[in-house]
Amino acid sequence: MCVSRVPVFAALAPDDQAKVAGLARPVRLAAGAVAYSPADAEPQLVVVHTGHLRVSRLSPDGTEHLTRVLSPGDFTGEAAVFSAGPPTDTGRAMDDCRLCVFHHDDLAAFVGDHPDLALRMLAAVTTRLTETEDRLHALASRGVEARLAHYLLGLPGQWHGAVVSVSLPLPKRDVAALLDTTPESLSRALRELSAAGALTVGHGRSVTIDRPDLLQQVADGP
Repeated sequence: MCVSRVPVFAALAPDDQAKVAGLARPVRLAAGAVAYSPADAEPQLVVVHTGHLRVSRLSPDGTEHLTRVLSPGDFTGEAAVFSAGPPTDTGRAMDDCRLCVFHHDDLAAFVGDHPDLALRMLAAVTTRLTETEDRLHALASRGVEARLAHYLLGLPGQWHGAVVSVSLPLPKRDVAALLDTTPESLSRALRELSAAGALTVGHGRSVTIDRPDLLQQVADGP
């Protein structure tokens, strides 16, 4: 069940997980298809079972801003369970996706019978807000190199002695969008960090962090 992969549902008893799963509407999307958008009237909770979902918002001038990329087990729309409002962003499949979609009314009724679940979902919303505030602070106070260093250090990696290998989960243009910079500035920051001995850019999306301590210093800033 996809619900067992979501932290707020994983703590439920197996019987309750089965009840939640019974509320889910399975959805399959091809790459590029829209999962939800501000045009949707009904709020819903979307859980990614397989694939990746690109979450973005449009600025008043029509520019698209990438805000998050959801991987298997990630979810979005939890605020709708409390507010019952329509989505404010757009979710689009980056590859072939399988989703579990919960309508607000169905999930709200279940949450009403399980107040501990409501608390966990509220904690998830709070965590998301904290992450957003941290990101805004980083964008306002750090340069591109520092933001990139912080991003790379947060990726899962494989340690080989004192070095760690990571793989960018997104194309560089999308990583640049997440870091609120341009692909050209991102490439320049990678070259400068490489020249400083902090990392080595490999083939494709692979990056070897040769000096995690140095990269941490860059992430922390002056």
